[in-house]
Amino acid sequence: MKFLDLAKVYIRSGGGGAGCISFRREKFIEYGGPDGGDGGGGGSVYAEAVDGLNTLIDFRYQQHFFAKSGQPGMGRQRTGKDGDDIVLKVPVGTEILDEDQETVIADLTEVGMRVELARGGNGGWGNLHFKSSTNQAPRRANPGQEGVERTLWLRLKLIADVGLLGLPNAGKSTFLAATSNARPKIADYPFTTLHPNLGVVGVDNVEFVVADIPGLIEGAHEGRGIGDRFLGHVERCAVLLHLVDGTSEDVAADYNTIIGELEAYGGELADKPRLTVLNKIDALDEEQRAEAAAALEEASGGPVMQMSGVARDGVTDVLRALRSRIDADRLRRKPETEDTEWRP
Repeated sequence: MKFLDLAKVYIRSGGGGAGCISFRREKFIEYGGPDGGDGGGGGSVYAEAVDGLNTLIDFRYQQHFFAKSGQPGMGRQRTGKDGDDIVLKVPVGTEILDEDQETVIADLTEVGMRVELARGGNGGWGNLHFKSSTNQAPRRANPGQEGVERTLWLRLKLIADVGLLGLPNAGKSTFLAATSNARPKIADYPFTTLHPNLGVVGVDNVEFVVADIPGLIEGAHEGRGIGDRFLGHVERCAVLLHLVDGTSEDVAADYNTIIGELEAYGGELADKPRLTVLNKIDALDEEQRAEAAAALEEASGGPVMQMSGVARDGVTDVLRALRSRIDADRLRRKPETEDTEWRP
């Protein structure tokens, strides 16, 4: 399934049915009076967060959603049928934005959350409603209320516990493949990852979700590269895992590049808890490893862990460090019948 995290939709609620002008026509009933029924209400348009979806690809092939209008009222005091509602089923974590792409209408962060996007029009009153002691044969009925037409944007921000950050080829996809059942594309050239990948990672009988996004480069906040398009997917994460390529000529510069882009992106992303890890240590000797770790600790101003996703060295320690930084209510206990925990 192709990944899509932004979609434009056009919605319209149904209009209300018109009221009816009608009079009783029975042969032996004198002064029968009005009996026009009301029009039916128009259908509304809703959005609902459902389980089992992680992309907006369905909205690439259908962008227009029009609810049914209500039926007009009829004689013999019969009310018209209400129009059917339309429900847009979206993944959990979907933001609904107005046409300006800035005003947030709703943020569906839990399964089952539903929001009304466009309310259907009310049905018009039939002439029976206008009968009075001074007007016993009204020839008046109300038209139905028109529906609401809107243009909206759907923006998906994946719900994950850990977000992977780093320059291209920092080893993010290798880490995800080594610790979960996810199978992201892995190659020895930059920008191998073109869209986010999710993986469920298990350690010490608990599970949490890790999101891998395309690598960031300098100037990403200005639109360079593709990673800036997906930074929104790690905004909801509890902790960020910053992987730094240990084979780089300047690990401190690589670290500062990513931190600079996070700060330039704005919001609370730069203030989120981060775990800094020196990756690809299997390609370094003891002296090179110590030198790179010292430079990275000086740049980050804190402790640095070491790991090799390929050799699976230090991966368990990194997973346990991530687990300790995630709130207990976000962790999921693994079923005892399943054994999917990664082991070296």
